[in-house]
Amino acid sequence: MAAGEMRIRRGEEQDMAGINRLLNQVLAVHNAGRPDLFKANTKKYTDRELREILHDAGRPVFVAVDEEERVLGYAFCVFQQHIDNNILTDIRTLYIDDLCVDETLRGRNIGRKIYEYVLEFARREGCYNLTLNVWECNSAAKAFYEKCGLKPQKIGMEKIL
Repeated sequence: MAAGEMRIRRGEEQDMAGINRLLNQVLAVHNAGRPDLFKANTKKYTDRELREILHDAGRPVFVAVDEEERVLGYAFCVFQQHIDNNILTDIRTLYIDDLCVDETLRGRNIGRKIYEYVLEFARREGCYNLTLNVWECNSAAKAFYEKCGLKPQKIGMEKIL
């Protein structure tokens, strides 16, 4: 890989520190937007949980890394399928649980490249669609996903009591 190049690959245990750094950035955005729902100064996953996810074929994690193997961004994914459900068809979906690019590197098309990599992976795996959720308070993420061509599938609504 030439200097300044990036590649995308499956996440490995050696990536945990970089992934955790980005998970903290995501948590900070969510906590700033919805402190009533998201705790500050905590981790989404313990190291044990993250290690299990990295080894789970049903929950693929992809990382974008530079020539020194530093994690620039990631996508946590989950295969979903509703076999023999009374009302849902049994299509196979790849759900993006989390996609993040280091806040210091945004605007360099890293997120777009990760998204396109995941999209192509989903096609190769025979998925019918790719889905994700985005918090209403995260307008930058909403705009990014709309630029990628995603459309609302359903809308979650709430009334705080």
